[in-house]
This record gives sequence, structure tokens and C-alpha cells, in this order.
Amino acid sequence: MQRFVHLHVHTEYSLLDGANRIKDLIKRTKELGMDSIAITDHGVMYGVVDFYKEAVNNGIKPIIGCEIYTTAGSRFDKKDGRDSDPGHMVLLAKNNVGYKNLMKIVSIGFTEGFYYKPRVDMEVLEKYSEGLIALSACLSGDIPKAILNNNYKKAEELALKLNSIFGQDNFYLELQMNGIEEQNIVNQQLIKLSRETGIPLIATNDAHYLRREDARAHEILLCIQTGKSINDEDRMMFSSDDFYIKSPEEMEELFKNIPEAISNTVSVAQRCNVELEFNKLHLPQFSVPEGREPYEYLRSLCYQGFERRYPEEERDEDKKNRLEYELSIIKQMGYVDYFLIVGDFIRYAKENGIMVGPGRGSAAGSLVAYCLEITNIDPIKYSLLFERFLNPERISMPDIDIDFCFERRQEVIDYVVEKYGKDRVAQIITFGTMAARAVIRDVGRALDMPYGDVDVIAKMIPFQPGMSIDKALELNPELKQQYEEDEKVRELINTARLLEGMPRHASTHAAGVVISKDPLTEYVPLQKSEGSVTTQFTMGLLEELGLLKMDFLGLRTLTVIRDAVNLIKKNHGREIGINELKMDDPKVFKLIGEGKTSGVFQLESAGMTQFMKELQPSSFEDIIAGISLYRPGPMDQIPRYIKYKRNPELIKYDHPLLEGILNVTYGCMVYQEQVMQVVRELAGYSMGRADLVRRAMAKKKISVMEQERKNFIHGIDDEEGNIIVMGAVRNGVDEETANKIFDEMMDFASYAFNKSHAAAYAVVAYQTAWLKCYYPVEFMAALLNSFLGNSDKISQYIHECRNLGIEVLPPDINESDVKFTVVNGKIRFGMAAIKNVGENAVKSIILERNSRGSYKGLRDFLERVDGKDVNKRCVESLIKSGAFDSMGIFRSKLIAVYEKMMDGISQIRKKNMEGQLSLFDLPSDRNSEKEQAKDRLLDDDSDIYPDIKEYPNKVILSMEKEMLGLYISGHPLREFEKEIAQRVNIFSSDLNTGQEEVEEGIGNNEQKDLYDGMIVTVGGIITSKKTKTTKNNNLMAFLTLEDLYGTMEIIVFPTVLEKYSKLVEIENIVLIKGRISIKEEEQPKIICEEVSPLKKTVLRKLYLRVNDDVNNELMESAFCILKFFGGNTPVCLYDEQQNKVKVLEREYWVSLNDIVLDELKSVLGDENVRVS
Repeated sequence: MQRFVHLHVHTEYSLLDGANRIKDLIKRTKELGMDSIAITDHGVMYGVVDFYKEAVNNGIKPIIGCEIYTTAGSRFDKKDGRDSDPGHMVLLAKNNVGYKNLMKIVSIGFTEGFYYKPRVDMEVLEKYSEGLIALSACLSGDIPKAILNNNYKKAEELALKLNSIFGQDNFYLELQMNGIEEQNIVNQQLIKLSRETGIPLIATNDAHYLRREDARAHEILLCIQTGKSINDEDRMMFSSDDFYIKSPEEMEELFKNIPEAISNTVSVAQRCNVELEFNKLHLPQFSVPEGREPYEYLRSLCYQGFERRYPEEERDEDKKNRLEYELSIIKQMGYVDYFLIVGDFIRYAKENGIMVGPGRGSAAGSLVAYCLEITNIDPIKYSLLFERFLNPERISMPDIDIDFCFERRQEVIDYVVEKYGKDRVAQIITFGTMAARAVIRDVGRALDMPYGDVDVIAKMIPFQPGMSIDKALELNPELKQQYEEDEKVRELINTARLLEGMPRHASTHAAGVVISKDPLTEYVPLQKSEGSVTTQFTMGLLEELGLLKMDFLGLRTLTVIRDAVNLIKKNHGREIGINELKMDDPKVFKLIGEGKTSGVFQLESAGMTQFMKELQPSSFEDIIAGISLYRPGPMDQIPRYIKYKRNPELIKYDHPLLEGILNVTYGCMVYQEQVMQVVRELAGYSMGRADLVRRAMAKKKISVMEQERKNFIHGIDDEEGNIIVMGAVRNGVDEETANKIFDEMMDFASYAFNKSHAAAYAVVAYQTAWLKCYYPVEFMAALLNSFLGNSDKISQYIHECRNLGIEVLPPDINESDVKFTVVNGKIRFGMAAIKNVGENAVKSIILERNSRGSYKGLRDFLERVDGKDVNKRCVESLIKSGAFDSMGIFRSKLIAVYEKMMDGISQIRKKNMEGQLSLFDLPSDRNSEKEQAKDRLLDDDSDIYPDIKEYPNKVILSMEKEMLGLYISGHPLREFEKEIAQRVNIFSSDLNTGQEEVEEGIGNNEQKDLYDGMIVTVGGIITSKKTKTTKNNNLMAFLTLEDLYGTMEIIVFPTVLEKYSKLVEIENIVLIKGRISIKEEEQPKIICEEVSPLKKTVLRKLYLRVNDDVNNELMESAFCILKFFGGNTPVCLYDEQQNKVKVLEREYWVSLNDIVLDELKSVLGDENVRVS
């Protein structure tokens, strides 16, 4: 018989306040012999679905509740901090009506009452009280607060008011026994109040953590929440360690004098019976034209699209059967409206000129999606499988994620909100959790440990996805040793383990949108986050509750494609049907194979570029495979794939049936779809069952897999002996071969890639490569525009322009637009990129130029533009950036006169406005005559410029850098390119890869195998220097070092700074040797150890002559010597017979010294080794 139920409990979803993990909480409830428990997080219902599922799975009855915040006045009053400390009240749902009302109350707290906290008032409680039980809460409740303020009368009024709102026996006065003095006072008064009013009492423990010994970890959690340390006296803290999940025995002992407070918890628990419904669809209905039925309308749209997609001779029976099959599955699973909704907003986007991606994820496997133009890749042509997207044997929501033009994605969301109603569409919440390294740092700060000590421990945790503290202790013996030997480290790690993985903060999912047929608060509580309304349940839970979620993704590359296509139309008058490209152009594959992939979607990282150079793609299938293989896991297959591509005669299939499936990938298994095809073709599985097997293989459940192996080899028969699955053996595959094939699938399934997704992304990769191949200038201009404001990326792509032989010109007053434009085959900088030149100024300059022609000179420009937007600072910036260079006058001369010229013009304007000269303006003496002569001089442009030289090149470059954020007409490092290539082993682009916004999708996010503490040499120009005084009163510096690809941050500690202070100055060109410092969620930095000036070197080369006397064996020995003495001197082979010189690969370059020369001479002979 149940004796006590905890009805006031905070889980990990009382963010940074509750320390009860849901799994552990339910487990502990069971251990203590209780059969029900409540969840009552502060103001939110984030955890209720997880809590419900975990409880039900463990035979515990879940009681859904929330500790809401209340306001004494109106929820709409939000002024002068008066209500910064709102009241608390615990609400519990008795039934599903109460659960829905609880969701509405919690949502209103955020959407209408948020002020410091999500608050509700009496009006809300009165409106939505049905089906709820209320408790008066802890010391922060309104009734306890009134008691502590010696206002018993107010407490009584409140209690009676709440009792009348919720009804007799639905409102309880809450008692707690937690060793706090004020609580004892409140308890006595509550007992008195109960006797006088007949309102029943109830016992709770306001549990914030699991066991008494977890109180310390909870204290640290509060410190993390408030940004304090354990040693701060004014920190927020609980004044006892009693707020844990106490056993029924402990609670009975505490309340032995008020037994009804204990027994009431049981009766409340018995009355609370909420049942959540999963997997019942709540899809919005699509309004079809009058007189049409949704399925018939969808079918007719599909056939119209089918005819558009395929010419008559290609509309064979197989395709029609596939279309009919897909339509029947969509109808059977209840997703007709889903496809109509998606098709509709994609139609809206396309009709309004908003770029839409070719599809992503498994949706590309659907012919229906292709015919409705939801996707743009032919699933028949590329063997993409519908069941990978919608499996009739596994009920799950279809998942169509759509990429839209980065700049116009919001317009599509606005259309959906407009069409289905504001109260039925919301964005989706996501939680940031305390990951292993981050939680170590958080706990270290809270424990007031020295930063350096904590940093050392945090960095001992390997920096890889899915890493946990426990895993790190297993993997890193040094960490384990510290843990075992140092008491402080042990406390740090133990506390961090208790908190690791808990949610730290809530934010809005980058792309997720949920659409419902009824107001969302019928199914999910809402909150306001960063100005937009979001759900309180995450994406996965929404799907389980039957709500339709979609990803509306903003893909920058689509914006680049759109802009490039517009520039091509403007410059060449050619309309490019970017979605009609044939995907078989050898020139495009050649460009990719040459590694010219900078700016090409998914193919531009250093590793991917190298892979493409080795692969030499010759078909679109190669691009799809490349995107799939270049990820951790499948990478091991790359050498095999390349080998078989180059030598098709080496390909061997374990069974002839595999050839038709694996021939597109040269006999290698690359895709999930191939796993499905293998089990279907060899063992006779249905496609739906094949998808289930693929999913099971990916999860590597041993027992399931062993059963599945038997099914694959021998098939499945039902009790009557009917064959359900044929099995490989009955299909003519011998058992040994079948086992071998199954093993290979098992090894591969966990990292196999979804071909539909890779194919859709390969389309975008091909489109960008095609644009770069045929219209490189327009493509690069569009690419530069997409990264306006990011000088690192702009530097990188300007460098690429130079490699392509495309000239990038500085801004020009007569040619520049707002953004980068193409002018006569060159890229012209936009004026909006110039510092201190606002958008209004640029627009007025362009408007005036378009209406009255080009500017003839500085004076003409200043007279014609409005002085309000184009002020002195703006004009100075235009001159410095080179915008007036085309006038043929030195920048130095323009800078010397522009202020006087502007003053003169504004005086003339003023006089013209006044209309006539006043008496005081008449010349009164010779002095003012001189002034007038000066004015006249400025009226006329001739000879007003002083006879001075132009600024030195270095000054001009630094002006460009100051105004544009980068060098345009040259680069101070240009003359040192050879030296940098020899001596530097890492560039800014290697450090910045993947930290910049990673395009949603496959993203390899790869960096050049960087690791913390790695010794590197970097080179560049120091562009900024900030100094800071350390605790010991020493000076340290933070430098920005710029190379040809972007910038990186260098940290110089005091001893190093003192040693190299003369070199560490702005505009110095230096080499820096140091160590990489990698911290989570930060760009890698370099800790400086040595600084040297970068100087021109006379490049020497080592020549080795090859003739008939030098055989292969001798050359092998020579190569070994070269590798042993590796360095920066190039080595050249001179073939005497062919009279040809070949420079060897970088790995054979040497460090020149007498020893290496003697060794080489002893092998090849003196006459065959020479340095010059």
C-alpha cells in the first residue's frame, strides 16, 4: 500500500536549479518503494513527456505538474522591478482537461506575462482551473509570504480565493519540514489556517536533488546559474541539505503529528490520471479547391508533374507503377495533406522567386516529391529508394527538410503562419547541455579553482563528439592518475559527473517549425524565446505526439547561386536554367579533379579537395560517392574506391547478384540504400523490412543481428510453412558467401550514408562547380557578396580570384554598386564595404550617378551629393579606399584639399539658400578680398591641388586595409610568398575551417588534423596588438596576425613579449613559432614561443642527375636519405637522356648540410649531386 507521494519535485529541467535527472529520479522512486511521483519544474513543462515515458516504462504512475510563478497584480503589468520576485504555486493535472489547461497556463506565463519570470494572474487561474489541483508552494508562495510579512488576514483571503477558484479539495496548504526557521513559523500558521477554513494540508519536500549527499553538487549548480563561486558570501543558496527525495519512512517521521498531510499526498496521487497519446497524427488539413477530394487532388498534381518531368517516350509502366505505389502508401499512412502542404509552400517560394534547394535527406527518394517539385533529383535515374523515406512497415513521420535562399527563408515561414494561423505555427526549442569539457570548466569556476588548473584537466578530455568524463577517465591514464591522487581534482570530476549532460539553457532550433490543425496549446506548451514563439518540447517529442514538424533551412549557397545567375543575365544576357543542367559536363569534372574547389559547395575543405584530386571524378555518381565517403568511418573505404575506379578489372563481386547494386560505386558499399537492395535482391526481403534491417544494423544490437543473420541466410517461414522471406540460400547463394556478405554489411551499416541526401547535395555541389567553370567572375562576385562583413572569408576568396586570374578592383565612385559587381570581366568592390560609408550614402551616390551621369572629379562629386549622408568622414574614407583613383589624381592630393573644398561648397549652398547677400557679407577690407579669392580658387578645379607626391605603396595598402578590412591593390606579403610556402606549416584558413557558419547538412567540419598543443609555424603581418596587465603586473599581448587567407589570434605571454618586444609591433611581417590552443566553441589560437622577422631568402635547389649508371635500387637509397634529412630545400631530378628537370614532391625536400650531400654523393656519385 502506497504511504507517501512526492508532489513537489524539480528535475534537471528546472534549468541550473533542479539536479534530479529523470532516469535516476524514477529509479530512486522505485528503490524507495513508492509507486507514483510528480514533476513540478519552475515555470516550464520541458521535461513532462520524458518524465511520463520513463515513469510508465518503469511501472511508476507519473503526475504531471508545474510550479508556476504568480503575480499579485495583472500579468500585463511590467514596470520598475516591482514584480521581479513573483510568487510560486504548484499545479497538478488531475486529468487530460487539466493537462491541457496546465499547458495553456504555462504558455500564457511566457507569451503574455513574462517579466523576469513567466507569470500568471488570478484571471488566468480562474479561466483555466478545471481539472487542476493546486498547492500553496514553498516559502516563495504568496500565502507563506503574507504570513512572513505578519499579514495573516491577507494569507487567509488568498487561501479562500484560491479555494473558491479550484474548488474544495482541489486546493491544499503545503507544509514542508526542511530545518529552515521561517518554514516552521509558516507551518504553524498554515495548520491554524487549515483548521479555520477547512482547506486541507499536504506534505511535500520541494526536492531539488536525489540524495542528501548531492546537496553539494546542487550548491555548485546554483553557483553556475548565478555566476558565483562557492566562496562568495552573497551567493544564492539553500540553507539546509534536506531538499532531496526522502523515503516514505522519513516523511512519516517528520509529519507524525500531522498524519493527514501525508495521507493527502496519496489521495491526490490517486486522483491524478493523465494519459498522453502518442503517434496519433494531428496534421493540419490542406484546403483543396472546392469539389475536390485531397487524395484525388494530390494524384492529379502528381500526374501533371510527371508529364512535366518526363518526355512522353520516358513515361514507361515502371515509373507509373512506382508513382501509384508511392501514392497508395502515402494515402494508407495518412500523409496526403502533408505532401499537399509541403508542395504548396514550395510552389509559393518558387512563384515568388525564392531559391529552393534540390531537396535534402531521404525525401529525394520519393517520385511523388519529384513530381510535385518538392525535390529536384530523379529518384529513378539514381536508384533512390522510397522506403528509405517512408516505410509502410515502420510508422514514422515523413521528414522533408527544405533549403531556401538564406536571405528569404523567413518569407516562406511567414506565408505558412499566415495560411495556417499564428496560434498553430511555432518554432521549436532545443537545449544546450553541459558537455564533458564545458562542465569541468563550469564546476571549476564554481569551486573557485585556479583557471590554469581547471584548464589542464579540461584539456585532458579528448575533443571528440560523444565524449563523456567516464570515457575520458578510461582513455586517458594521465587524467585517471590526477583523479586518483589529487583530492581537489577528484571533487571537481565527481561533481562534474553528477551534472554532465544536464540541460544548461534553452534556445530556438535553427530551422525547425511545427504546424498543427488546432491551436498548438492543445498539444504542447509554448514559450517566447528571443522574440519568437517556440514549443517547450523538442523536435523528437513533437513527432511522437503526432505533430507535423519541418525544417525550413537557410542555405547560403542557394543565395550565391541566385546572385550568380542574376549577374550572368545582367552581364551576358543569358538565362541560366540552373535546375536543368545535365550533370555530365567533362569540363566541370575536370575543374573538380584539378582541386579548384574553393567556394564549391561541400567540396572546398582541404581534405575534400585532396580527395577529389585523387579521385578524378568522371561522373555525377562519383560526386555523390565522394560526399558520402569523406566522413569519419567511411573514409577507410576511400583508397579502395579510388583503386577500383582506376582499375575496374580488379573489381570482384562476392556474388553476381551484387553487380547490379554495387557497380555504380566500383564494387564498394557506400550507401544505406545499397544495404537495403542487397537484402532485398539476395534474400527476398520486402523494401520496408529491408529498411528495418538497415536501421537495426546501424544500432549494432548483437542479439537482434544474430537473428537477422539467420533470416538473411535461411529466410523466414510462418507456422504453416509459407515463405515470408526467401533467404539467400534458397535464392542460390551458398551459406559461406551469404555469411561473408552479411558481415560486410554489418561492418558498414553503422556509418553508411543516405544516398538521397548525398545526391541532393551533390546537385548543389555540381551547380556551383558549373558556375565556377563557365562564369567564374560572376560566381566569385556572388560568393564574395554572401560573405560581406566577414573579412577572413573575403580575403580567402579574393586570394582564390587571383589564382583564377580574376582582377579584384578597389571601390570606384563611378563603377561601384552597393555590393561586389562584375565590370568588364573584373570584380569591382562595392561601396557598402567601405568603413564609415553608410548604406544611405551609397544609395544617394548611385541614385545621383544614374540620373545625371558619371562624376567628373572630386568637386563635381561634392557639389552633386547631399552633404547630410556624405559627410567629411565618409569622403575621407572613399578617398582612402581608392574610390577616386580613376580620376587620375593622387590620393595624397585629394586628402589635402577635400575638407576645404567641402567647406567652400557648403558656404556657397548656404548663400544660395539665403538668396542674397546681406549687408554684412560685403567686403569691408583687403583681408576679406583675399578670402573671396580663396573661395574662387575652390570654385574652379584647376591648380587647387598641392604639388605633392603620392603616398608610398605601404601607406596606400594600409589605408585600404583600414577602410576595407583587407588589402586590394596589393598585399604586403605578396613578395614573401615563396618564403612563407617553405617555412610556414599552417595558415589562417586551416584554423578557421568549419568554425565559420557550417552549411546545414553533411558538413565535414574538418580541420587540418589540429590538436591542442601542436607545434606550428605561422607567418604574416601583425595587424593589431592589444596589451593586458596580468595579476603579477606583467604585460602580455594579444595579436592579430594576417596571412594571405585571413587572420588568426596569437597570444604572447609576458616572458616571450619581453624577449621579442621590438618585433611584436603593428605592420611588422614576422614568422611566429608556437603551440595551438584549442578550446570548445572558440577559434583555435596560437600561443607564441618565438618570433623572427620574415626576410627574403635566396632559394637554392639540390639537383640529382639520373642516367644509365643510376639504377632503381640506388634511387630507392637516395629517396630514403632525402626523407631522413627532410627540410625546405627543393630537390630536382635531372633526366640526362630526356633533358628534363622534375621537382620532387615536398616530402622529398631536404635540410641542406654537408652530411646529406656526402651521403647522396656516396650513393649516386659526386658528379650527379649539385647545389645551385
